[in-house]
This record gives sequence, structure tokens and C-alpha cells, in this order.
Amino acid sequence: MVKALQADFRTAPITKQDRAMLDYVVKLTRDATRCGPDDHARLRAAGFDDRGILQITLIASWFNYINRAADALGVGRG
Repeated sequence: MVKALQADFRTAPITKQDRAMLDYVVKLTRDATRCGPDDHARLRAAGFDDRGILQITLIASWFNYINRAADALGVGRG
């Protein structure tokens, strides 16, 4: 399953809840200004509460931030 998940989560054998979360994270990563109430409603329908939605948003945002900062500073480049 890990390889399928790495290749494309949309075709990987994961739960509907995980798929909803990953769809949201991808949208947030590409353009957070496009995230809104409809996205949060989809997450709630998948079983996430407000706290869960906040946690998903904060964790994904932190990873995006730290990776961009590392890229900008050349972290990991020889």
C-alpha cells in the first residue's frame, strides 16, 4: 500500500476519511486561498471535527513552511 500511496493517493487503497484529508492538504498546499467552507464541510462529512480540521491545517501548513524555508536556504544541497 505504501508504494501505491506514494505513487498517487487518489488510486491507493485508503479510507474515504484519509482521501478527504489528503485532497484538502493538496488544495491547501497548491493555493490556500482557495480553501473554504465547502472544503471544511467535506472534511466534517468524512468524520473530522473542528479540532481535527484545525490540526490538519496547522500540520500541513507547518510542513509547507518548513520545506520552503529549507529549500530557500539550500538545506540538503551539497
